[in-house]
Amino acid sequence: MKNSLTETELDEGLEGDDADFKPLTAEEARDWRLRNPQVSVWRIVLVQAVMGVLVALVAWLVTGRGVAAWSAAYGGLSVVLPAALFARAVVRQRPGGAGAAMVGIFGWELVKLVLCIAMLAAAPKLIPGLSWLALLAGLVVVMKTYWVALLAQPNVRKTD
Repeated sequence: MKNSLTETELDEGLEGDDADFKPLTAEEARDWRLRNPQVSVWRIVLVQAVMGVLVALVAWLVTGRGVAAWSAAYGGLSVVLPAALFARAVVRQRPGGAGAAMVGIFGWELVKLVLCIAMLAAAPKLIPGLSWLALLAGLVVVMKTYWVALLAQPNVRKTD
Protein backbone atom coordinates (compact mmCIF):
# COMPACT_ATOMS: atom_id res chain seq x y z
CA MET A 1 0.00 0.00 0.00
CA LYS A 2 1.42 3.36 -1.02
CA ASN A 3 1.59 6.27 1.42
CA SER A 4 -0.81 9.02 0.33
CA LEU A 5 1.33 11.87 1.73
CA THR A 6 4.11 13.28 -0.38
CA GLU A 7 7.49 14.20 1.06
CA THR A 8 6.64 17.91 0.74
CA GLU A 9 3.42 17.42 2.70
CA LEU A 10 5.32 15.57 5.41
CA ASP A 11 7.90 18.38 5.62
CA GLU A 12 5.12 20.98 5.86
CA GLY A 13 3.47 18.98 8.65
CA LEU A 14 6.72 18.91 10.59
CA GLU A 15 7.22 22.63 10.11
CA GLY A 16 3.69 23.22 11.39
CA ASP A 17 4.56 21.33 14.58
CA ASP A 18 7.61 23.55 15.11
CA ALA A 19 5.44 26.65 14.76
CA ASP A 20 3.34 25.49 17.73
CA PHE A 21 6.42 25.02 19.92
CA LYS A 22 7.12 27.87 22.32
CA PRO A 23 10.15 27.62 24.60
CA LEU A 24 9.63 28.38 28.27
CA THR A 25 10.88 31.60 29.72
CA ALA A 26 13.30 31.41 32.66
CA GLU A 27 10.44 32.18 35.05
CA GLU A 28 8.14 29.55 33.50
CA ALA A 29 10.94 26.97 33.68
CA ARG A 30 11.57 27.81 37.36
CA ASP A 31 7.85 27.47 38.14
CA TRP A 32 7.71 24.14 36.29
CA ARG A 33 10.69 22.84 38.32
CA LEU A 34 8.97 23.89 41.55
CA ARG A 35 5.80 22.01 40.58
CA ASN A 36 7.76 18.96 39.39
CA PRO A 37 10.70 18.28 41.74
CA GLN A 38 13.34 15.74 40.76
CA VAL A 39 12.87 12.21 42.02
CA SER A 40 15.91 10.74 43.78
CA VAL A 41 16.95 7.45 42.18
CA TRP A 42 18.41 6.40 45.52
CA ARG A 43 15.04 6.84 47.19
CA ILE A 44 13.48 4.54 44.63
CA VAL A 45 16.23 1.92 45.09
CA LEU A 46 15.76 2.13 48.86
CA VAL A 47 11.99 1.65 48.58
CA GLN A 48 12.59 -1.33 46.29
CA ALA A 49 15.00 -2.88 48.82
CA VAL A 50 12.49 -2.43 51.65
CA MET A 51 9.78 -4.04 49.54
CA GLY A 52 12.12 -6.96 48.82
CA VAL A 53 12.52 -7.55 52.55
CA LEU A 54 8.75 -7.29 53.08
CA VAL A 55 8.02 -9.77 50.28
CA ALA A 56 10.51 -12.21 51.79
CA LEU A 57 8.83 -11.88 55.20
CA VAL A 58 5.38 -12.42 53.68
CA ALA A 59 6.64 -15.47 51.76
CA TRP A 60 8.02 -16.91 54.99
CA LEU A 61 4.82 -16.17 56.94
CA VAL A 62 2.54 -17.61 54.24
CA THR A 63 4.53 -20.77 53.53
CA GLY A 64 6.35 -21.29 56.81
CA ARG A 65 9.40 -22.28 54.76
CA GLY A 66 12.71 -20.45 54.92
CA VAL A 67 13.56 -21.42 51.35
CA ALA A 68 10.51 -19.48 50.11
CA ALA A 69 11.71 -16.39 51.98
CA TRP A 70 15.24 -16.74 50.57
CA SER A 71 13.82 -17.28 47.08
CA ALA A 72 11.62 -14.16 47.31
CA ALA A 73 14.51 -12.14 48.74
CA TYR A 74 16.79 -13.28 45.92
CA GLY A 75 14.11 -12.34 43.36
CA GLY A 76 14.00 -8.86 44.88
CA LEU A 77 17.79 -8.67 45.02
CA SER A 78 18.00 -9.53 41.32
CA VAL A 79 16.12 -6.26 40.68
CA VAL A 80 17.64 -4.06 43.42
CA LEU A 81 21.32 -4.84 42.81
CA PRO A 82 21.25 -4.06 39.05
CA ALA A 83 19.10 -0.97 39.75
CA ALA A 84 21.61 0.31 42.30
CA LEU A 85 24.49 -0.24 39.86
CA PHE A 86 22.54 1.58 37.14
CA ALA A 87 21.67 4.45 39.49
CA ARG A 88 25.29 4.91 40.53
CA ALA A 89 26.47 4.95 36.93
CA VAL A 90 23.78 7.35 35.69
CA VAL A 91 24.07 9.79 38.59
CA ARG A 92 27.79 10.33 37.98
CA GLN A 93 28.53 13.43 35.91
CA ARG A 94 30.26 12.85 32.56
CA PRO A 95 31.43 15.42 30.05
CA GLY A 96 30.27 15.04 26.49
CA GLY A 97 26.77 16.47 26.29
CA ALA A 98 23.35 14.95 25.86
CA GLY A 99 24.38 12.45 23.18
CA ALA A 100 27.05 10.90 25.38
CA ALA A 101 24.63 10.82 28.30
CA MET A 102 22.04 8.91 26.26
CA VAL A 103 24.64 6.39 25.06
CA GLY A 104 25.70 5.93 28.69
CA ILE A 105 22.13 5.39 29.84
CA PHE A 106 21.47 2.79 27.14
CA GLY A 107 24.79 1.07 27.85
CA TRP A 108 24.14 0.86 31.59
CA GLU A 109 20.57 -0.30 30.95
CA LEU A 110 22.04 -3.19 28.97
CA VAL A 111 24.43 -3.96 31.85
CA LYS A 112 21.45 -3.87 34.23
CA LEU A 113 19.46 -6.35 32.15
CA VAL A 114 22.39 -8.73 31.67
CA LEU A 115 23.16 -8.69 35.41
CA CYS A 116 19.51 -9.39 36.27
CA ILE A 117 19.37 -12.32 33.82
CA ALA A 118 22.70 -13.68 35.10
CA MET A 119 21.46 -13.51 38.69
CA LEU A 120 18.26 -15.36 37.75
CA ALA A 121 20.25 -18.00 35.88
CA ALA A 122 22.48 -18.50 38.94
CA ALA A 123 19.56 -18.76 41.37
CA PRO A 124 19.15 -22.57 41.31
CA LYS A 125 22.84 -23.03 42.13
CA LEU A 126 22.84 -20.43 44.92
CA ILE A 127 19.57 -21.38 46.66
CA PRO A 128 19.08 -25.12 47.26
CA GLY A 129 15.41 -26.09 46.89
CA LEU A 130 14.63 -22.79 45.14
CA SER A 131 10.97 -21.81 44.97
CA TRP A 132 10.52 -20.30 41.53
CA LEU A 133 7.09 -18.97 42.46
CA ALA A 134 8.47 -17.07 45.46
CA LEU A 135 11.41 -15.82 43.40
CA LEU A 136 9.03 -14.57 40.71
CA ALA A 137 6.82 -12.92 43.35
CA GLY A 138 9.84 -11.09 44.80
CA LEU A 139 11.03 -10.06 41.35
CA VAL A 140 7.65 -8.72 40.19
CA VAL A 141 6.72 -6.93 43.42
CA VAL A 142 10.09 -5.20 43.68
CA MET A 143 10.04 -4.28 39.98
CA LYS A 144 6.55 -2.79 40.26
CA THR A 145 7.53 -0.90 43.42
CA TYR A 146 9.38 1.50 41.13
CA TRP A 147 6.05 2.92 39.97
CA VAL A 148 4.62 3.10 43.48
CA ALA A 149 7.70 5.01 44.65
CA LEU A 150 7.30 7.48 41.77
CA LEU A 151 3.58 8.00 42.41
CA ALA A 152 4.08 8.40 46.15
CA GLN A 153 6.75 11.07 45.68
CA PRO A 154 6.02 13.92 48.11
CA ASN A 155 5.50 17.47 46.85
CA VAL A 156 4.50 16.37 43.37
CA ARG A 157 1.28 17.96 42.22
CA LYS A 158 -1.00 15.41 40.62
CA THR A 159 -2.97 16.62 37.62
CA ASP A 160 -6.72 16.09 37.82
